[in-house]
Amino acid sequence: MKTKFLSVFWFLFVICALPATEKRVEDDLSIRRIIAEQVRAWNIGDAKAFSANFSDEGSFTNIRGSVFYGHQAFEERHAEIFATFFRGSKLAMSADKIHFVRPDIAIVDISTEVSELKGMPPGVKTATDGKIHTRLQEVFVKEPTGWRIASYHNVDIKE
Repeated sequence: MKTKFLSVFWFLFVICALPATEKRVEDDLSIRRIIAEQVRAWNIGDAKAFSANFSDEGSFTNIRGSVFYGHQAFEERHAEIFATFFRGSKLAMSADKIHFVRPDIAIVDISTEVSELKGMPPGVKTATDGKIHTRLQEVFVKEPTGWRIASYHNVDIKE
């Protein structure tokens, strides 16, 4: 009797957990797609596309520690850097960890590398390989329209 009960319990547990697991995989892939879209947009200098998934009320801390709020400020700041010191630069991003705090909130730790630099932001230095390396943390919030970046906090790695 006990074995039968455990078998039924296990079966129900697996059946109930499958949709949650499938949803988590889908959400993980959606977030990774957004990160890939950011890379593509940066690499062609498209601030509008780079900002497409940034929340209207989002917060942005750049590698110099300057803080900006809102979608418009995020887009304008990236338009400025794509037109100046990061013009023609190339971005690589690797999601090191995606942690779902709740089903609708994910904290994503990302390693980034900016190469093919033609200029530098004031106060920022390249690594010995001539690239900027950062640790970026993005907080994603799932809204009815999909995942949006609510916080973007970027810190350059000092050697």
